[in-house]
Amino acid sequence: MSDDNDDAYCLIDATRPPRAEGPPYAECVLCRKPTEYPESYKGITMCPVCEWQEAQRTACSG
Repeated sequence: MSDDNDDAYCLIDATRPPRAEGPPYAECVLCRKPTEYPESYKGITMCPVCEWQEAQRTACSG
């Protein structure tokens, strides 16, 4: 199996919000700690720890 087709197995959208230049930062939707994203961003934002943990939970195995 080639590495070219690895993306075909992952159906998770990996779109990320834009990084903030500075405060105020958006709160993490899971733990309420500050994220790296601007407070004005509308959508789901997670801190680096929660992002990593979520990635581990939803990672494709194979």
